[in-house]
Amino acid sequence: MRPGYDWDLFCAVVDNYGDIGITWRLARQLASEHRLRVRLWVDDLAAFRCLRPEIDPDLDEQACQGVTVRHWRAPFPAAEPADVVVEALACHLPESYESAMAERPVKPVWLNLEYLSAEDWVPGCHALASPHPRLPLTKYFFLPGYVPGTGGVLKESWLVAARDDLRADPAAQAAFWRRLAVPEAEESRISLFSYENTAIQGLFETWADGPERVRCLVPEGRPLADVAGFFGRPAVAAGEQLVRGNLAVQVLPMLSQDDYDRLLWLCDCNFVRGEDSLVRAMWAGKPLVWQAYRQEDQAHWPKIHALLDLLCGDLDPGDADALRALWSAWNDMAGAGPAWPEFWHRRPAWLARLDRWQAQLDGVGDLATNLVKFCNEKSK
Repeated sequence: MRPGYDWDLFCAVVDNYGDIGITWRLARQLASEHRLRVRLWVDDLAAFRCLRPEIDPDLDEQACQGVTVRHWRAPFPAAEPADVVVEALACHLPESYESAMAERPVKPVWLNLEYLSAEDWVPGCHALASPHPRLPLTKYFFLPGYVPGTGGVLKESWLVAARDDLRADPAAQAAFWRRLAVPEAEESRISLFSYENTAIQGLFETWADGPERVRCLVPEGRPLADVAGFFGRPAVAAGEQLVRGNLAVQVLPMLSQDDYDRLLWLCDCNFVRGEDSLVRAMWAGKPLVWQAYRQEDQAHWPKIHALLDLLCGDLDPGDADALRALWSAWNDMAGAGPAWPEFWHRRPAWLARLDRWQAQLDGVGDLATNLVKFCNEKSK
């Protein structure tokens, strides 16, 4: 085996944590489960540190859970390319690195890891090759997905066992809630991780006026202005708890990825956004509501409807209608409150559907393993 790295992953952080969250989970799994030497290039280590507190944003190179983390700076330093090179989520390699790839006698396997989508064109585009216009290199488009013929979604081998162990351990659950300063109470617990969303107002009104006690746990971030507006406050901050009627809203500090997984596992319902938290909520197996990243040309709606079509495929019409109504209202940013009671009433059907959905995802295979198999084939 030649010296150097087996895999290089490149991540350009845009305006949220999803890009680095996905790329880090993949890098960690490749190193821990597939015993690969992985180097992760990240252009924003401060954002990375929000998910992994041990990351030092001032270091050019550091080790984290078996992965070498490099600060992706300009100008890009001289670096020997790895055997496999992954552009994560629409980023582009430095020109000097591409040139170094072309100079290798054995060219690296080069992949563009695309965003996750349920749209029906995904299987037809998965694994397509794209020759470089100038250099003797070929890039392959690797598309995550939910159905056979796609790359699957991220899932570590330990994930389900860790989830089930926590759910079976009341003492560990109590310790987790204490660490987050969540008081003991008979209540429904709902996590809310979203973009800005004016539908929060109506949803909170429904919970506040509803028949059962609800605690909404909101990690600090983009929806806090909407949360503050509901309570007539100019702002709210991590550590605060606000109460109206049967609703208690508690603002949590930014959580590490591992703690966010635990939050999803233990809540009764999870509102999630983007790609990374969506997949983690699916593996949590609790009722979930997804907010897609909003695009000016309305390109997010085909993604929403495509995923709903898959999820509703074997649901009774009434259950499917309730799910579609709440997801649509949430992404319309209006009307989520009126759509909530019917969705919540039908949660047993949704829980059963998620069990079947997880089995379907397992049949496709996890993203990291599918990537390794693909690259091994291309390396022969």
